[in-house]
Amino acid sequence: MTSSVSAATFTPAMRPKMDEAATLKGEHWRVGVLSDSLLRLEWSDSGEFEDNATQMAFNRDFGGEAPRFTVDERDGLLIVETEALRLTYDRRPFSKEGLSVVVKGVPRSQRNTWHYGDEPHGNLGGTARTLDEVDGRTDMGLGVCSVDGWAVIDDSASNVVVAAEQVNGEPNPFGMWVAPRGHEETDLYFFGHGLRFKDAVRDLYRLTGPTPLLPRFALGNWWSRYHRYTETEYLDLMDRFEAEKLPFTTAVIDMDWHLVDAVDPKYGSGWTGYTWNPEFFPDPERFLSELRRRGMKTTLNVHPRDGVRAFEKPYAGMAAAMGVNAEAGEPVEFDLTSPKFMEAYFAMHHELEGEGVDFWWLDWQQGGVTRMPGLDPLWMLNHLHYLDSGRDGRWPLTFSRYAGPGSHRYPVGFSGDTVVTWESLKFQPEFTATASNIGYGWWSHDIGGHMFGYRDDELEARWYQLGVFSPINRLHSTDSPFNGKEPWNFDGNTREAMNKALRLRHELLPYLYTMNWRAAFDDEPIVQPMYWSEPNNDSAYDYRNEFRFGSELIVAPIVDPVDGEVRRAKADVWLPQGEWFDFFDGRRYVSADENGRRLAVWRALDRIPVFAKAGAIVPMQPLGDAAETDARCNDVANPRAMRVVVFPGSDGAFTLCEDAGRFTKAEDFESAAREAGLVQTDMRLTWNADGSGCAFAIDPVRGDAQNVPDEREWTIALRGVAPVTCVATVDGAAIHAEIAYDQTTLTASVTLPEVPVTARVIVAFAPADGGEAMLAGNPVHGDAFAVLNGAQMLFLTKGKAMDMVDRLGAGALAGLRALERGKRADGDFWQSHMPEGVISALEEILLRS
Repeated sequence: MTSSVSAATFTPAMRPKMDEAATLKGEHWRVGVLSDSLLRLEWSDSGEFEDNATQMAFNRDFGGEAPRFTVDERDGLLIVETEALRLTYDRRPFSKEGLSVVVKGVPRSQRNTWHYGDEPHGNLGGTARTLDEVDGRTDMGLGVCSVDGWAVIDDSASNVVVAAEQVNGEPNPFGMWVAPRGHEETDLYFFGHGLRFKDAVRDLYRLTGPTPLLPRFALGNWWSRYHRYTETEYLDLMDRFEAEKLPFTTAVIDMDWHLVDAVDPKYGSGWTGYTWNPEFFPDPERFLSELRRRGMKTTLNVHPRDGVRAFEKPYAGMAAAMGVNAEAGEPVEFDLTSPKFMEAYFAMHHELEGEGVDFWWLDWQQGGVTRMPGLDPLWMLNHLHYLDSGRDGRWPLTFSRYAGPGSHRYPVGFSGDTVVTWESLKFQPEFTATASNIGYGWWSHDIGGHMFGYRDDELEARWYQLGVFSPINRLHSTDSPFNGKEPWNFDGNTREAMNKALRLRHELLPYLYTMNWRAAFDDEPIVQPMYWSEPNNDSAYDYRNEFRFGSELIVAPIVDPVDGEVRRAKADVWLPQGEWFDFFDGRRYVSADENGRRLAVWRALDRIPVFAKAGAIVPMQPLGDAAETDARCNDVANPRAMRVVVFPGSDGAFTLCEDAGRFTKAEDFESAAREAGLVQTDMRLTWNADGSGCAFAIDPVRGDAQNVPDEREWTIALRGVAPVTCVATVDGAAIHAEIAYDQTTLTASVTLPEVPVTARVIVAFAPADGGEAMLAGNPVHGDAFAVLNGAQMLFLTKGKAMDMVDRLGAGALAGLRALERGKRADGDFWQSHMPEGVISALEEILLRS
């Protein structure tokens, strides 16, 4: 058994020593000014200070010009001041009385002054290690964003990452290793960014390391189930998905791929295992090859706690490598503090990867104890597995649990076994958005819920719809025969909603992959809380389940059951100031007030509320790539056909990012672009201020054009407009362009086939039939009729309500609530009650724009 790891594989870029020009020091204290808002505060009784990288802090010198600050001394106190904060320190052991920082620019907080030891009252939260068996809310820990303007991360107990030729007398093939600190000290990082939440997270990334790029397939749909699949059953299922045009890019094989029940009790349980179960998978290489042929990548679940025991196929090699008595069946104990064990451990995994395994699901659930004091085994597994997975030019990827600040370096995150309830669904959007406050952007949840709970078809459909707009969309469920998540297990409208959600996720790949580049090089997680962009607006903090999804969209998931009278479900929404369009049907919502607009929105089972800002540009791809009729629906190649959904009302710009499918660990954008073969396509919407027309332009590609198709079919879908005409040119030459109009979604679509990617495309739109404005009017009658038609209420009341809506428009709202009594022909009175949900749904329509 041999390993192909190298020292370079395990040596990420680190700059752990602080800039001397920005460091103040006494005999027992040290203050580092890492940025104008980030301070490192150390106290050491021994006078020794830590200059090695720690598990969290890789970089303490951010490069470039040193931060600007002044140093003063007054009444025996050291005063350090930057543009953002003012530190006062008595140079003694840290105390509440002797160490404080005032954060500037937080006028609405009474707690913008931090004293050492203060409780973080205004902290907006971070994330949690797991949602295992959580039914509803759980504690989300601390992040670096706070309404008080400050947050503190205590790194005192963190181990250090050091160069090491030997560890405990063993040769260390990895070059670097983790070790306890050589001395005790208090080691704090003070984030004093005020309400500049994005800047706080950006400084966290600079301190701990950036978010890496994900491979394109990881952004598609993942199929996962804790179930004893056989090879035939699993492949048949994947073929059924393909036949149903349901795209899945990632196969997640839970623990029953290996021996479980056939393990002799003398070895313990079958929870840990590295030997394929021949009853289920008689030819693993064939199975994995067949998945790859179907366009899928594969990850296997591993619980490594119990090491390698004598019944395992790789036992002999492991025993020889570790020098244990194989004849006596002595177990090879799991010990990630031993480089010798870890080298053999990875060699074992490399053999399985040689059969076709693409990456590993590290399902560590056994606490935080190792043979090294203070070393969390989950952190060490994440760190070493991620770096090893990138050996020999591979694209590194892990799938594991959160192990504290800095865990964003090791995507993707696995949040654990979710309970199947509405309470779990209701918490998940907030949990995902809040994780960005600690820089953790690529969460993967058990979409649809994993275990316990109950059957509720509507709940499942709503969870699928949330999955579309989650960082990673991974369906998962337990082995109960009643808990299968295949859409065809559900009836009618539920099944169609699930199918639609899975297809939409794959169609969004061009947008998602661009946001992947944005997360890696602009420090912008794909899911962000609303208060990041509107920190001075109280409303932004009130809507914790609403979030921004990339640069163009706002999502407000449905997390409550349908109202039985209106037959729709409600989401409470806050829209920042501006014009917004329903992403799906193009209806326009005007938010004129500078504080934004609060409203209740109602949706049937087919979709959830998603809003695009005026000027938004969302590139998508057809399933199976419409230009390649024989392509699989789960194809993740840079597409030959693109559908760009564009929203009117303002100028807009978007730069599509594609690449050669090569990983880059470069931290600066220019180097990364060269290494990855980045290709960018700039798109612009120019909107006439009087609403009389607009032009949409697609520029020639920038970068290595050989990494994308030579020609593309472009469909431009302008949504939220009245019927229009268009004129299209390619490199200045007019071409014939048929335009279609969909009244249901208020969308004008024009398709341009076989356009060279090196050409410039311009499509100019103007109102049709001599109209003066392009924006669609509010289709009140049709939408109100749809609400009333489906409402479970008296027919006579529906008629009265429809008449009032048609005659009075928004003025009908007061009258709708007064519809209580009427007189029958015989003189008796009848009740004519308007359900509140129906009124609210009509109110949304009447007050839309």
